[in-house]
Amino acid sequence: MPIPLVNSVASWFLKKRIHQMELFVKYPNEVQQELLKNLISKAKNTEIGQQYSFSEIENYETFRERVPIQKYEDIEPSIERSRRGENNIFWPTPIKWFAKSSGTTNSKSKFIPVSHDSLLDCHYAAGKDLLCIYLNNNPQSQLFTGKSLRLGGSKEIYRENGTSYGDLSAILIDNMPFWAEFSSTPSNEVSLMHDWEIKMPAIVNETIHENVTSLAGVPSWMLVLLNNVLDTTGHDNLFEVWPNLEVYFHGGVSFEPYAPQYQKIIPQENFRFYEIYNASEGFFACQDQNDQKDMLLLLDYGIFYEFIPMDIYGKEKEQAIPLSEVEIGKNYAVVITTNAGLWRYKIGDTVRFTSIDPYRIKVSGRTKHHINVFGEELIIENAETALKKVSLVTSCEILDYTVAPVFMEGREKGAHEWMIEFKTPPKDFEKFQKQLDLALQEVNSDYEAKRFNDMTLRKPTIHRARPCLFYDWLKKHDKVGGQHKVPRLSNSRSYLEELLEMNSLKVS
Repeated sequence: MPIPLVNSVASWFLKKRIHQMELFVKYPNEVQQELLKNLISKAKNTEIGQQYSFSEIENYETFRERVPIQKYEDIEPSIERSRRGENNIFWPTPIKWFAKSSGTTNSKSKFIPVSHDSLLDCHYAAGKDLLCIYLNNNPQSQLFTGKSLRLGGSKEIYRENGTSYGDLSAILIDNMPFWAEFSSTPSNEVSLMHDWEIKMPAIVNETIHENVTSLAGVPSWMLVLLNNVLDTTGHDNLFEVWPNLEVYFHGGVSFEPYAPQYQKIIPQENFRFYEIYNASEGFFACQDQNDQKDMLLLLDYGIFYEFIPMDIYGKEKEQAIPLSEVEIGKNYAVVITTNAGLWRYKIGDTVRFTSIDPYRIKVSGRTKHHINVFGEELIIENAETALKKVSLVTSCEILDYTVAPVFMEGREKGAHEWMIEFKTPPKDFEKFQKQLDLALQEVNSDYEAKRFNDMTLRKPTIHRARPCLFYDWLKKHDKVGGQHKVPRLSNSRSYLEELLEMNSLKVS
């Protein structure tokens, strides 16, 4: 069947961008250095530009010496002034929008500035380029013959003092050109609903009658939606609902724990899963190959990247390095400078480079989402890899989990304590416990060393969560929907203690 005209025109337009993208792939470090100069030049007359004498900065070395690395707490006073309507503080154009971070490590909300430049030249540009890459890799795609089912945040746009704040997805939807809604489902009205429990059936009822060709959203919440679609329609898989479905663009949380469940409801070998790496602060990377799971770092979207090696993160000798100095296989904390006025800002994510020609990455975790109470340096990537392996061995399906340390007391050794909610529990729970411990030792030598002869760590304790436990926790904290999730790993027991208490309570 020939590709319809609308598909051909859209494909031609998007593929033109491929040649522009080849520039930053071929000359990545030159593109990044030029981008930094442009950001500094544009902001030289802002308050922060004058504070650090941007007009005198001519190269990266001076920039690194003069401008300190910052956390959200460091810039919060400036953010609050900007939210009240003050301009020219950290970016020369007025900041009208603030993305309210879903913040899983802290109950306190963060408000990330979204400038007109970042909206157009980062978020929207990267979204179009993602489609460009996909179409270039899949020339027979029928993507534009149907609609994209988008699943964004459930918060509405709040307006105050001439500025707006809300989930990034809500800001993007609210500012999209009118024609963009024609290629998406559900409608903007439904997409921006606040109450998730009302929003879910509304999305289902509106989308099951559409010709959906792609999905876009966070794996955990998208899975909830898709299972609702199947329950409502009585079908066994999504192709019975949407026969032309061909790709799922996913991000926000690791896809690994959910992969087996998606393969069940999307039972087609040539179906495409494309990972993206975007956040309130920007659109950073996307999968650029059909059958690979790493992502191409996007280098000309108004974001200058620096990286802090995790072995010195948080220490006195902590120092960031530019893209040109990164090494394959090492874990780095990401630091960004953006066209929304974030200057050397720690976003809280960690990445690992899989390639430097071109620069490709995998998200390995969060700087605060790890356990290192006993020197074991357990990161999310370790946990996800181990869980995936053990799930296959024991034929179980995992919906959600969190892990916390059991601190040493007297002569008692430390341990890790897990809370896991299963969709399909393992038939032999003791085997699951043993295999998970062994799998963690295989993927993390530090954990293995601490577990050797129970030298520092005892074997882990694992609790089976009652149905809906994690959902109830999110609901209790007004975090249902969007990119909200329970922290996977923590050096504190606060999340686990609350979940243990709720585990005996009635299901929502």
